[in-house]
Parts: sequence; C-alpha cells; structure tokens
Amino acid sequence: MGILVSLLVLSALIIFHEWGHFLAARYFGVKVEEFGLGMPIIVTKPLWKKKWGATTYAFYPILLGGFVRMKGQDDFDLSKKSDDPDSYMAKKPWQKIIILLAGPFANLLLAFLLYIAIAYIGAEKLAPVIGGVAENSPAAKAGIMIRDKILAVNSQPVATWDEMGDLIKNSQGKLFLRIKRNQTIQSLILTPHISETKNIFGESIQKRIIGIAPIGEFVTLTFTGISDVMRYAWHETVWATKLIVKSVQKLIEGIIPANQMGGIVSIMQVTSQASAIGIATLFTLMALISVNLGILNLLPIPALDGGHIMFNLYEMIFRRVPSEKAFYYMTVGGWVFLLSLMAFTTYNDIVRIIGGSS
Repeated sequence: MGILVSLLVLSALIIFHEWGHFLAARYFGVKVEEFGLGMPIIVTKPLWKKKWGATTYAFYPILLGGFVRMKGQDDFDLSKKSDDPDSYMAKKPWQKIIILLAGPFANLLLAFLLYIAIAYIGAEKLAPVIGGVAENSPAAKAGIMIRDKILAVNSQPVATWDEMGDLIKNSQGKLFLRIKRNQTIQSLILTPHISETKNIFGESIQKRIIGIAPIGEFVTLTFTGISDVMRYAWHETVWATKLIVKSVQKLIEGIIPANQMGGIVSIMQVTSQASAIGIATLFTLMALISVNLGILNLLPIPALDGGHIMFNLYEMIFRRVPSEKAFYYMTVGGWVFLLSLMAFTTYNDIVRIIGGSS
C-alpha cells in the first residue's frame, strides 16, 4: 500500500509540474503534441495513450519523470524544428521563458495549496514543552524543570517549539519567560548564553541558547480565518523554498557530503512512512518534495527547465540563438549528468538501506 501511495504522490507532483508547462504553452498558442507521464528512455512504447483534441496523453512504464512535447521542440532531433505560428520555436524568447518557468511555478503553487489543506486539517508542530535541561545552563539556574510548558517569551505568546526558539535566538539581553507548571503560571528571568552549536547542515554556528530540549510532544494548530490560513500557507511555502535553496547551495559548496544525497528510492521510502502516519504528514512531505522539484528544475543544467531558460536568455542578450551543435552537445551532456546523478543517488539509497538492515 505504501508503494502505491508513493507512486501516486510522485505522479501527482510530476503531472502538476507538466500541467504548468502545458497551460502556459496553450496560452501562447503553442500546440502540445504529447503530455507524457514517465520517461520513454528504454521502453519507448507507452502502456496507455489517448488523444484529446490536438494532444496525445500517454503513460510510460518508467516513472522517472514526465514531459510536455511541444510542436517544434525536440532536444535530440533538431530537424523537427518548426517556424509555424503554433510552434514553440516560433515564440519570442520571453514567451518561451514564461512557458519554462510555469512548471516550477506550478510546483510552488501546489505546495501552497497543500499547506492550505494542512492548515484546515491541523498542522502538527513540536510543542514548547521541556524534556531536558542542561546542567549549569541558564535554564537550570532559573529553575526551569522537565515538563514545564513555555507560554510566552518577552511577552510574546508561543504555540510551538520553533516559535519559542526563534524568539530566543533573535532576542537581546535578558529573557522574560512565562511558563506553565502543573496548573500554575510562573514568570522567570534569565540571560541566554552565546554558545557554539550545529545547524541542520552540520555547520558550527554561534547561537543564543538557554539549555533546554523538547520532550517530543506535538500540538495541532488549526486555522479558521481565511487570512490566517493564507498567512500560514505563505509562510510555510517561503520557508520550504528557502530551505531547498540553502540545501542546494550547501551541497554545491561541499558542506553537505555527496553520500548524503538521496534519490527516488529514498523519496518512495519516506513517502510510504509519511502516509502511514497521517494525511497531514503526507501533505507536508508532498509540499516539501514539490518545492524541491520546482527549485531543482531551475538549475542551469541544459536538460532541465533552467538550462533552457539559460539558452533563451542568451538569445535575448546576444540577439542570436546558440549554434545547433553547441545546443545538442550541451543537452546530451546535461542528460548524461542527470542520469549519472540518478544512478549515484540510487546507489546511495541502496547502501543506506543495506547498512540500516545489517
């Protein structure tokens, strides 16, 4: 059941991405010849196809992606170029860039919609309940105890552990905490320490801390007002986007080791686990993967949307298209890189699974 859910999730994310390209192409009058789910890499014959209007919708057995084949666009067969008015190649560079951006934008939009759904279902967040107090820490000296619940930091109410952490991290001077212990409300004053710690990327950073750890309880946040729902969805989408962009940056810088990269196997495994926990958890993971798909497609690699945007920007700046030879070899190089990356991440996944089961 978990594998089926994983396949459905991946298919939905891919379809939404290609749907963005499809709608933008049709808006500019480009004929879409085929809308495909899966990749015709080894098995070129689709398992299923159906033609509606001018577009053939097809399903291929290798679920490694999807595509929208527009008239006049073929990265490997340049003889299929067309100057007809309904051809992709006949459009202006800025129009083609919008068509290319529409796919990643659709992924960000999907994430936003998923976060809206999560807001109505109930977002699970770590509760600001103390599970550990470091010895001789500011928290210990102030008398904070296990199972104390932080209600406010510097008179600002907190509902989650992350909210509390952000207020402590960005504070200045002393902290005024309001806590709940058993059935009583107490006020405490303490001064955080500047201490070296690790961020999510394993980098050493200086941070204001008070020496506490969460107990592991969760609180369900629900929103009823449309403005609160939209604010939550926007905040989470922006947070996810920043996280993915930062992760790509750290990977390029070499801060995140290459052997930590995961591929399709990891995605299916984690998705299967999330589906077993609950719909809100599954939607949260879907939103994060959707943002990841959108951002990664903007990388300037010739086989991706970002690479094609790069070619169109070149045309806009230099008033000429790249040579067919350069375009072809750069595209082939891009596909070789992507397929090698997929093989490498799949190898990492297998090693990780074998290592975890031994």
